[in-house]
Amino acid sequence: MDDQRDPTPRLLPNRFAADAAGRSPVRAAERCFHQPNARVRFHGERQDTSSAGWRRLLELIDEAAADGRDVFRPLVDLTPSERADLVTLPPTIAKLTRVRHFVLYGSPLVRIPPEIGAMTSLEVFEPYTSYSLHWFPYELTRCPNLRSSTVSTRALYGNFKYRPPFPRLQPAGALAAQPAHDGLDPQLWSVEAIRGCSVCDGQVDPATFQQLWISLRVATDVLPLLVNACSTTCAEALPKPADGYIPHPHQGGRAVPQPQPDW
Repeated sequence: MDDQRDPTPRLLPNRFAADAAGRSPVRAAERCFHQPNARVRFHGERQDTSSAGWRRLLELIDEAAADGRDVFRPLVDLTPSERADLVTLPPTIAKLTRVRHFVLYGSPLVRIPPEIGAMTSLEVFEPYTSYSLHWFPYELTRCPNLRSSTVSTRALYGNFKYRPPFPRLQPAGALAAQPAHDGLDPQLWSVEAIRGCSVCDGQVDPATFQQLWISLRVATDVLPLLVNACSTTCAEALPKPADGYIPHPHQGGRAVPQPQPDW
């Protein structure tokens, strides 16, 4: 019998719509969890808003907002050097209210801004293989249609596989000692600016402000979410954490007991 198999190799579809050029080598050697006795801290990189990559990303966001597209894959339209400029996303992602599918495959990002909560049409969020994204803003829970996520969960604080510790947050009221709320040290505060309450979206009173960690299921994955709470009232309004994780909002640190890792 003749071998009628097609010798041509079959190409598999790339569900992330990003080829090798869409990934970034920046922070590819991420080792935050490879030193178990080291102090756990946030990434301290600051975003250079004068860089070519940041300016190009602003343009791409404006274009996507203007044409009303429902799929946004910004990294594939950036050069490797432009992608290397990125530490976070611009607050202007709040304009992407019609985007349903947001792809950040292989990004070099170390944090996502709270303005992602304004992307109210978002259904699918894919920051897969973004190995320096160890946490997400609580504002992600404001996306009412979000139903699917693809996250590299082993890179997350408190993940079920390895249970790496959460960074210790600043004590309640510590914001009052800061001269400004838009020039913060991200290695201590996680962000460079605190603009509002994660829970009620109200203004922040530095005297009553507090930060908390909570692990919640968001779409497909349980994510470590950082809460910027304007008051004890908002902190007490947080939902019950996901089963199998720290059962209450907390301030992090190695002293906080976690369930045993799932080896």
